[in-house]
Amino acid sequence: MRLDKYLKVSRLIKRRTVANEACDSGRVSINGKTAKASVDVKVGDVIEIHFGDKTVKVMVTDIIETTKKDDAKDMYKYVQ
Repeated sequence: MRLDKYLKVSRLIKRRTVANEACDSGRVSINGKTAKASVDVKVGDVIEIHFGDKTVKVMVTDIIETTKKDDAKDMYKYVQ
């Protein structure tokens, strides 16, 4: 699954266009490397997102094409 779609489906970022812009501006990285929106996300990847002065780091645990809001949190787990 594309990175921008994963961020939207997992509800880490609310809109796909916003996820796309975050990737284009270099605020999203996968496994320590800056990632573009078209990069394929795999189970076990560590995604780091920079929101201003806050950073969110998660590990991909599941990839689902569509999900309900309550099940979206099961697609990743937070990493310190």
